Amino acid sequence: MTQESVELVIPFESLVKSITKLHMKDKFRLWELLDEQMAHAEEKTWEEDPSVQAEIQEARTAYQEGDYVTIDEYIAQRRRKN
Repeated sequence: MTQESVELVIPFESLVKSITKLHMKDKFRLWELLDEQMAHAEEKTWEEDPSVQAEIQEARTAYQEGDYVTIDEYIAQRRRKN
């Protein structure tokens, strides 16, 4: 048996009205789904952005050279400042 797909076109306002009628549990499920998809899209954008790639490489180089502060050191520094 083959699986067929159907693409629906739903006006945005109709979608919003439908969402407002959902139970809270379903709204949270929808929120989690959207959050996951948006995070994936952001990661993909970052992977393709040359400036982000340059920043990542710069951070990796600094780390390899030992130019970083551990979280414990950071917390200790913050306590001394306060």
